[in-house]
Amino acid sequence: MNSISVIIPVLNEAKNIGALLTYLDLNSSSKSISEILVVDGGSSDGTQAVISEFSKIHPKVIGLKSPKGRAKQMNLGAAQSKGTVLYFLHADSIPPKNFDQYILDAFHKGAKTGCFKMKFDSNHWWLQLAGWFTQFNWKSCRGGDQSLFVEKIAFENLDGFNEDFVIYEDNDLIYKLYEQCDFEVLPYWLTTSSRRYQSNGIWVLQYHFWVIHLKKFFGATPKKLEAYYLKHIH
Repeated sequence: MNSISVIIPVLNEAKNIGALLTYLDLNSSSKSISEILVVDGGSSDGTQAVISEFSKIHPKVIGLKSPKGRAKQMNLGAAQSKGTVLYFLHADSIPPKNFDQYILDAFHKGAKTGCFKMKFDSNHWWLQLAGWFTQFNWKSCRGGDQSLFVEKIAFENLDGFNEDFVIYEDNDLIYKLYEQCDFEVLPYWLTTSSRRYQSNGIWVLQYHFWVIHLKKFFGATPKKLEAYYLKHIH
């Protein structure tokens, strides 16, 4: 029987991870979820304690420790997973109710990889427009905040996330998946936080994201992308 391993990389998410885990528990079937692997990259705000307390009540929630870096954290989670389908989810993204069934239905129909449509928890017109574009199956409209499901074998065949990328690791893998598989955008809405846009400024952050995409397009190395990100985005 096919099942899903949910993999959530976290770093200082004590304020969010408990609510997300509660939501996942209430809005999915225990039969379809193999485990929920929460991979911590060295939190200092009590995130690990929240995960530990939750796992005492919900044994399918497993806390793991990893070196810092989302690619490293997600690869470690994938290596520990038991499910046939991996579902990578950010700590500030909320998938649709019954997300697990939608993923398995698509998988049973032949989909090897895909994501959900995404909307921000903001009424700002630009963020609403950016979310609207995620319904289209264009790789330029993809990103990690939309979450990602992928057959474990397909993930392993691509050697997982490239750990050279401290940022852009999601896009790097998604572009490879587009080349190898039929990528599917499931017609249900995931909601993600706009907190980074709020803290940096919507237009400032959007500008820097565009610059990062352009730098990658013109051949910038992972180290150069990381340096630009650390200099301009907090």
